[in-house]
Amino acid sequence: MRRLRALSALAAGALAASLLAPTPATAAVDPDRRVSATTGVGTHNAYEKATYTYLAQSLDARPGLIELDVWPDIFTRQWRVSHSNPFGNDNNCVAATSPAQLYTGTRNKNLEHCLDNIRLWLTAHPDAGPLILKLELKTGFSSRTGQGPVQLDALLAARLGDRVFTPAQLRGSHATLDAAARADAWPTRRQLAGKVIVELIPGTVEEGNPTDTLWTDVEYARHLAGLAAAGTLARAQAFPAVHRAQAGDPRSRYADVSLRPWFVMFDGDANAYVGGGIDTAWYSANNYLLIMTDAQNVPPAVGADPDAARARVGELAARHASIASADWATLPTVIPTLLPRA
Repeated sequence: MRRLRALSALAAGALAASLLAPTPATAAVDPDRRVSATTGVGTHNAYEKATYTYLAQSLDARPGLIELDVWPDIFTRQWRVSHSNPFGNDNNCVAATSPAQLYTGTRNKNLEHCLDNIRLWLTAHPDAGPLILKLELKTGFSSRTGQGPVQLDALLAARLGDRVFTPAQLRGSHATLDAAARADAWPTRRQLAGKVIVELIPGTVEEGNPTDTLWTDVEYARHLAGLAAAGTLARAQAFPAVHRAQAGDPRSRYADVSLRPWFVMFDGDANAYVGGGIDTAWYSANNYLLIMTDAQNVPPAVGADPDAARARVGELAARHASIASADWATLPTVIPTLLPRA
């Protein structure tokens, strides 16, 4: 019996070691190329248990982006991670305190545990990244429960620490994020190894709520502008994205022109960028990060063919995408694809 227990322990240890062993990303670009000049692959809703048993497995695939849907629970004042339940968690995050615990234990944890999972995984894989962490705030921030930009910043800083590449680090000595991006102040991929870039987009519920007049993008941009004016931009942990594709400069939708220079990330449907008459060269010319979603649906739709999926990533790289995000979890050889951005 003792011998069987010992063999079982050895087997479990070997499994944990294999899961945590570094796996080189499939890279076709120089690591000293700036992140603004590359195209990676994103995993849509990587937190869903039907997609990956554990969140760490989504990171094992070496994506350029993963997405979490976040709800501010107005009763408990917790940050929930779920696709459709605002009052409970439904996700593959676990309460881990070491990398070896990322593939076991009870799931359905709050956002802070998902962030812990990311930090611990990066600790075990220091060569990975940069990783764009896309947070869709389904109903937006909740000021009446004290779940606003300040509180989200505090949570991100507490759980991810110096893993976060912040707006202040991009801005440097430039006046705004826009000025920094236009000067191509983005670091190289080598410099951003092990780092997380947090992207915020308005949520589907928020965008469909006619009574909600202050969406995530505007609220966080105001937050950035206020911190910059106070000389405390270093507190900010995230980049607001202009959500949904639009011709020209999509920031023109913001009536408050002072907010426009605080947006350097853009996020919209790949099909709209490809077939909507949009000059996507504008994004790469100004070194803005462009997230193209639902890449698999651009005609002709990509199914389970990895060669077709890789070709689609190449097509979107040529159209100046920074990330081609898709439902390609079943195509693990495609997810680590990294290409030069046109």
